[in-house]
Amino acid sequence: MHWSSLTDFLAMGGHGLFVWGSFGVTAAVLAWELISLAQRRRRALAAVRQWRVLQGDEHDAAR
Repeated sequence: MHWSSLTDFLAMGGHGLFVWGSFGVTAAVLAWELISLAQRRRRALAAVRQWRVLQGDEHDAAR
């Protein structure tokens, strides 16, 4: 497909709202997933540190 201007490219032959909306939703979901993964990792590491402290392995807990 050939577009003669940026406006034509963004309109995508009348399907621009669907196309760019899909890209936007995908980008938002990917960002949410990355943030969620980072939070889960942080909580898991804190739980491991706490478990090590409770087990009396304080040397490893300081890492």
